Amino acid sequence: MEYLLAFGGFFVCCIIIFFAGRKLSWYGDKIAEITGWGKAWVGLILMASVTSLPELMVGISSSAIVEAPDLAVGDILGSCAFNLLILAAMDAFVPDHKPIFSIASASHILAAALGIILVSMVGFALFLPNEYRLSSWIGISSLLFTTIYLSSMRIIYLFEQKKQELIGPDPPKTIEHGLSLNQAWKAYVFYAVIIVVTALALPWFAEKISTLTGLKESFVGTVFLAISTSLPEVAVSIASVRMGAIDLAVGNLLGSNLFNIFILAIDDIFYTKGLLLKDASDSHISSVLSVIIMSAIVVIGLTYRIKGKRYFLAWDAALILIVYIVNMIILLNQ
Repeated sequence: MEYLLAFGGFFVCCIIIFFAGRKLSWYGDKIAEITGWGKAWVGLILMASVTSLPELMVGISSSAIVEAPDLAVGDILGSCAFNLLILAAMDAFVPDHKPIFSIASASHILAAALGIILVSMVGFALFLPNEYRLSSWIGISSLLFTTIYLSSMRIIYLFEQKKQELIGPDPPKTIEHGLSLNQAWKAYVFYAVIIVVTALALPWFAEKISTLTGLKESFVGTVFLAISTSLPEVAVSIASVRMGAIDLAVGNLLGSNLFNIFILAIDDIFYTKGLLLKDASDSHISSVLSVIIMSAIVVIGLTYRIKGKRYFLAWDAALILIVYIVNMIILLNQ
């Protein structure tokens, strides 16, 4: 009965988050069309922040309620790795057998590079032997994460502004079915709330699964929690690629990784037993290095821009898949 409750509840939450994420993608796309903001920008900022709300809610719940730092940290780093895996998987569904990085905007290189910097800072915080703190339970790393994240958003915003000055903004337009901007925003917020509420229950089920199966919390957080909280990104990516909005999908996934590291700073504030990253397992270093390598491959793919692919996946997407699998094997055997 306990197994049924733990896995059944976890599965139901996943389904709700997935389908709410699909709706979120559709209304986010319509907001981009009506406002003329551009799908790359909407994906990077608006979609990324909302699809990362499950990670935020799970992190707060894991830190403040369950008091399990490995679940919180594992969820964030696992989500970053899984987001890049989703990006690689989308390569198989791009029309006309084209590599996804060959048709995505090169402006995403900036977000990927900034993501590498942020994840590297997490690695430093996990690795350094001494505890540098702002208070008895808040680390100085949290201040750095927040500063770098906000600076990254500013840099990306200025870059997009310069780009828009060169190519000119897309004219605002009205969309089909008479849907107004106000209606689109209301529906968008409605599905965002559903995702948030559902995500709050996930750490409770994840801790039960860890206890019942004997799996380490770091592994459960990196795999079970990370995949479940990344379901909105999965839904958004699938819907975006099917709509031909490649930049919306890529921007959402890379933007989510930036926002995820900012979430770690928030989690640290809610974790009052000590410093979140110091109390977490050293095994998370493996995920940090994997995310850095996967992000670097994204930068290479967006820069090199191969024109075709011989097989199911282009070589850059295939490499990302291999790195992800290797990381999962390492975590399982630690």
